[in-house]
Amino acid sequence: MSCMTRPPRARVRQSFERAAATYDAAAGVQRLICDRLAAALPACAPGGRILDAGCGTGYARGLLQQRFPTGEIIALDLSTAMLQRIAAPCRRLAGDLEQLPLTGNCIDLYWSSLAVQWCNLAQALGEARRVLRGDGHLALASLGPATFHELRTAFDGVDAHRHTLSFHSTDEVATLARAAGFSAVNIENHRETAFYPDLRSLLLAVKAVGANQLGAGRRTGLMSRSALARVEAAYENLRQPAGLPLSYDIIHLHAQP
Repeated sequence: MSCMTRPPRARVRQSFERAAATYDAAAGVQRLICDRLAAALPACAPGGRILDAGCGTGYARGLLQQRFPTGEIIALDLSTAMLQRIAAPCRRLAGDLEQLPLTGNCIDLYWSSLAVQWCNLAQALGEARRVLRGDGHLALASLGPATFHELRTAFDGVDAHRHTLSFHSTDEVATLARAAGFSAVNIENHRETAFYPDLRSLLLAVKAVGANQLGAGRRTGLMSRSALARVEAAYENLRQPAGLPLSYDIIHLHAQP
C-alpha cells in the first residue's frame, strides 16, 4: 500500500481557520458530494447520536436532521472558526479525527464528507471504529488519486514542487477499513468536475475551501511570471466549453463495525 504524507495537523487547522469565511461561497462541489453521500444513507434512522466528523461550516447538518429527525447531531471539526460559522443551534465540538475526544461505543452514525483525506486514514478509521456502537454505521466520502489531475498535468515539467496531495485508491480505502475492524465494506467511486473561467479563479477557489495545504515538498516562494505563464498555457490545452476543468475523484465508503 502506498505511503501517504500529510501536512502537519497544526498547518491543516490553520488553513481551514483562514478558509472559514470564504468556504461556503466556493464549496459547490463539496455540497454536491454531501448530497450524494446523504442519499445513500440507510433507510433506518439511528436511534441516538450522529457524529458529523469534519463538519466544516455545517452544511451536512440540515441533510442529517432531515433524514434522522430524532438523532442528536454532534458537529466536530479541527477548526474552531469553521464551527463558529454553523448557523443553526447544535452541539459543537473542536477535535481531531485522528484522536476523537469521545468515549468508545457512543456513536450510532459516523458521517464524514471530505475530511479524512487530510488525516492519516488508518488512524482516522481506527478512531471511527472505536466510537461506533456495534450496530452503528460508517458513511464517509474522501478523495481518490485522480483528484486535481489537471493541476498535476499543467504543472508537470514546470518545477519539481508538489502541487497536489496524493490520495488512497478505492482498494486501499477498503483494505484500511477492514484492517480497522469494519465489515460489510461497500465502496463506490465517481467524479465531479468544477469549471472556472481562468487559472487564477481556479486557484483562488482551491484556496477558498482550504484545499491548498500540501505539507512537505510544496512551493514556499512565489512562482516566476514565466513559470506561471507556462502553467497557464498548459492548462489552456485542457479547456472545455464550460471552462478550465478541475476534477474531484470521489470515494464513498459505507461500512458496519
